[in-house]
Amino acid sequence: MASNKRYLIIILITFGILLIPLIAMRLTREVDWDLLDFIVAGILLLGTGFVVDFVIRKVPKINYKIIIITALLILLFLIWAELAVGIFGTPFSGN
Repeated sequence: MASNKRYLIIILITFGILLIPLIAMRLTREVDWDLLDFIVAGILLLGTGFVVDFVIRKVPKINYKIIIITALLILLFLIWAELAVGIFGTPFSGN
């Protein structure tokens, strides 16, 4: 039962984060996401949330938890930035 509550919280946080660009699209023309953008962002956010939850539950030492979660968040932000503006110049860049 507790794991279902954690999963629901992760899903609700992801939904809340995805509401930001959805609302911004209504207020300005600067934000122009399509369905694929929301799907990819949702997968990235949900995947990261579930992996962070797994690390919190399974890694015994707090120092290791902090290092792993920090690395996961940096990876998420780097992937997000690459998809958005292409900081590495891969074929997946948003340009």
